[in-house]
Amino acid sequence: MFSPHKTDMMPPIDNYFWGDKMTTIIENVEALQSYLGKELEPTDWMEITQDRINMFADATEDHQFIHVDPEAAKLTPFGTTIAHGFLTLSLAPAFWSQIYRVEGVKMGVNYGLNKVRFINPVKVNSRVRGKGKITNLGEAAGGTQITFELTIEIEGEEKPACIAETISLIYV
Repeated sequence: MFSPHKTDMMPPIDNYFWGDKMTTIIENVEALQSYLGKELEPTDWMEITQDRINMFADATEDHQFIHVDPEAAKLTPFGTTIAHGFLTLSLAPAFWSQIYRVEGVKMGVNYGLNKVRFINPVKVNSRVRGKGKITNLGEAAGGTQITFELTIEIEGEEKPACIAETISLIYV
């Protein structure tokens, strides 16, 4: 079984994924073609807390006040602290694991990104979720290359937080 970041060394799949949403199960690599361009089911909502933002700031050494100082952030146009754009993007593996899984795959790796846009800031205590679709398939480096358009939505907001065109390689 495959999620874009799962390996045989990880816990059993039933214990690994968070949330209540049903992951789209793709029978095998050959069946990927039938999902090309189809919008897949969105994930559960995930709250972006100040603790999560602070931990990301510590991990990345990005302690800009708009992320970590609630009092100073009140004086900005956002009115509160906001998540780092790269924190939002870093949720992609968690969202992929809830959106789809390809059976019969031994390993998957991140290959890169074609395009990323941070459209709307994620304010502290907002809830986000991922949705997306497979936009391209190809062969690369002895595996299958999957291009996936991931949209990270903010609950109650018209504009999404982020749209990213991600690339993964999977191997059978």
